Amino acid sequence: MSSRNGRYQAFIEEKRGLDAGMGFDPLWMPDFLYDFQRHVVEWVTRQGRGAIFADCGLGKTPMQLVWAENVHRKTGKPVLVLTPLAVAAQTVEEGEKFGVETARSQDGTPRNGITVTNYHRLHHFNPRDFGGLVCDESSILKSFDGAYRNEITDFMKRVEYRLLATATAAPNDYIELGTSSEALGYLGHVDMLNRFFRNVQNTVNMRRKHGKASMWRFKGHAEGHFWRWVCSWARSLRKPSDLGFDDERFLLPALDERELLIETETIRSGLLFDLPANGMREERQDMHRTVNERCEAAAAIANDLTEPVVLWCHFNPEGDLLTKLIPDAVQVKGSDSPETKEDRLHAFSRGKVRVLVTKPKIGAWGLNWQHCARVVYFPSHSYEQYYQAVRRCWRFGQTRPVRVDIITTESGHNIMQNLKRKARQADRMFSNLVAHMTKAMTVDNTRTFTKTEEVPSWL
Repeated sequence: MSSRNGRYQAFIEEKRGLDAGMGFDPLWMPDFLYDFQRHVVEWVTRQGRGAIFADCGLGKTPMQLVWAENVHRKTGKPVLVLTPLAVAAQTVEEGEKFGVETARSQDGTPRNGITVTNYHRLHHFNPRDFGGLVCDESSILKSFDGAYRNEITDFMKRVEYRLLATATAAPNDYIELGTSSEALGYLGHVDMLNRFFRNVQNTVNMRRKHGKASMWRFKGHAEGHFWRWVCSWARSLRKPSDLGFDDERFLLPALDERELLIETETIRSGLLFDLPANGMREERQDMHRTVNERCEAAAAIANDLTEPVVLWCHFNPEGDLLTKLIPDAVQVKGSDSPETKEDRLHAFSRGKVRVLVTKPKIGAWGLNWQHCARVVYFPSHSYEQYYQAVRRCWRFGQTRPVRVDIITTESGHNIMQNLKRKARQADRMFSNLVAHMTKAMTVDNTRTFTKTEEVPSWL
């Protein structure tokens, strides 16, 4: 009878869709981890394949290193850590700081212990050489083209132990959560959508311009089950108290966001005065039309300062003009070699460069710039880029208030409104995610059951 009970319980657990751990008990748990970091590492090590969605400055790098060292000791093989540009050197420095054997490789040669490389060098490596793999800032994967993203996912699937770590897995981006699950070897993103969601064809406002748009909404009572499923392979936190720990050492200073609306000399053809741009085409035209005014305003801020400042732009003409207007500015742009990009980003990290000019898609992931408390930003529709750009400086470990000057024009009104809307939505959705995951991790021991479990007669 007990055998039948066991099989029936396994059948029920399979239908619930919760992904059981396939890892092992930690072999090494150092004292340098904070209590909440220890909790997360212990869980993800026993999980074997999991994700850490932890906000900037909560110590994802030491958590990754301890997880990787445990996998190395368990398998006897090296562990590969993939990082964005310039973060590899930072990861090796963290390894040296915490006494974890960590070394870089750019040609595919595995190093003893933990091997660190950039995402774009993955094609040099063989998955059979590694016992585990870490994708640092894994949210960046969606910025790669489909073929390259598939190459990374395929590589992961051939490694036994896997870890994804990022601060910005969008809680309302269900496709991203599904592809993360698939990369870890759990439910594929298509199966996830079919299980928890229904497809809604939104034709009210979009048919005229774009045709039917696919939108996903939770099925009936599936929302709670969905977040419980996510909780079975991921841990998410914006602060230690999200997991029930003390926030005392992790309190952020003030963030001062100032929107600077500047007047422009040139006006869109056919208008008597400037109006908000309507649509992406007009917005792009107006961004190029107002380059001089916006860059002059940004340069005036940087030139009045003596402290470090980072200026985020989106187009090469903006970056080139900012570098010309600010005598001590150093620019990192797409045409630079990977080595040049890394050297310049690293120089700013070390305080050897006072003013850095670059684009969010180049330098907004993974770098620690707590030495800098001034940010100048040209807005776009991407909230994630804005979030990551600001979080390079405004992160746990920052001791000063951080000021962000957002340079915009009247024609960019709709961009700013959309950015603010996405910020509110992201904050609300992440709060809901943490709440659902906290509830899913909480076992209710107060209920008393009077009936015993019975195996159906047909079994």
